[in-house]
Amino acid sequence: MEAKLNELVSRLKSAANQNLKAVVLYGSAVTGEFRVGHSDLNTLCLVERAAAADLERLHATAEWWIQQGNHPPMIFTLDELRRSADVFAIELLDIKHHHRLLFGEDFLVNFEVPMRLYRLQVERSLRADWVRLRQAILGAPSNKKAHLAIMTRSLSTFCTLFRHSLVALGQPEPANKHDTVAAVASLSGADPSAFHAMLDLKEGKRKLNDVDVEVSLHAYLEFVEVVTNEVDRRLDAV
Repeated sequence: MEAKLNELVSRLKSAANQNLKAVVLYGSAVTGEFRVGHSDLNTLCLVERAAAADLERLHATAEWWIQQGNHPPMIFTLDELRRSADVFAIELLDIKHHHRLLFGEDFLVNFEVPMRLYRLQVERSLRADWVRLRQAILGAPSNKKAHLAIMTRSLSTFCTLFRHSLVALGQPEPANKHDTVAAVASLSGADPSAFHAMLDLKEGKRKLNDVDVEVSLHAYLEFVEVVTNEVDRRLDAV
């Protein structure tokens, strides 16, 4: 991982020259949840200018980075990033709290995220993904494979939103996904067994034959519903 990151920074500096102001690593690579072969390396580049010609200079580097199994870097000017804080409050607070500076000055130290809008985005995102979960269940074939896929595809998203729900409510930020699920279960009184089972499957701690997928799907949906309603109620009171 380190060799790839060093190579990325070297290529970015060579391509962008003085236009490159900072490179930040964020996501699972800095939260301790990175899994080789499953996780990618998420990066954000701060630049002075981001016109078409500036992006074109970075194209070859981005193409190489994609070939390494990663998403293209996010490109922002500082002014754009500040103006985006109201609509990307969840993402930017996450990056602010969990990042590693690979190059340049750490512009995130004094970066402000509007917390009122952050709480609103948490509430809206949680409610929206709850609705999408219902739609996915309604539209999927009624079989074990399809139902398992629904849970595994949405697992990380819900765990992230649950973690942000706790932060928005002033609770301590959990260290990992299992702790997050346990904390929102304690907060809401919901049964976390399905989420723990899916996390165990993803982490290789449990075999698929040991999980009743249909029972888990019912418990999974109920957990999302109960937590969403409880977080909604509590955020309305903040």
